[in-house]
Amino acid sequence: MRVTFTVNGRRAEADDVWEGESLLYVLRERVGLPGSKNACEQGECGSCTVYLDDVPVCSCLVAAGQVQDREVRTVEGLADGDELDPVQACFIKAGAVQCGFCTPGLLVQAHALIEHNPAPTDPEIREALAGNLCRCTGYEKILDAVREAAAIKAGVA
Repeated sequence: MRVTFTVNGRRAEADDVWEGESLLYVLRERVGLPGSKNACEQGECGSCTVYLDDVPVCSCLVAAGQVQDREVRTVEGLADGDELDPVQACFIKAGAVQCGFCTPGLLVQAHALIEHNPAPTDPEIREALAGNLCRCTGYEKILDAVREAAAIKAGVA
């Protein structure tokens, strides 16, 4: 089947999509957007998180056919051209990026949190990121990055 959808503001088409193929596979292998990572394929780790119609989802759990005529935004779509989103810039500044495998999902989830709650408390940040696993950073630098990004977006930093 052919799947047509919008990804990061551009129309995308994928041909010969098998009905059981995941959105993650289509993004990485058919559309050429490798930012979202394939770690668990069970929706447990969060490394494949993308926006689907402005709602964060684990793209490994979304059947490709479900995105027909819908909007997808990946980690690659957070930046505005060459200008990183504050969440992306703060992750770099805080040293919240180590191996990078969990980073795309954390960035999308943190971005979604700040969009819906511009001044999240630490417990709210922890809850929002609870579905994203990281084995390298110990999470403290991730929390620092999210706090800083929220302050920048709120105009406080």
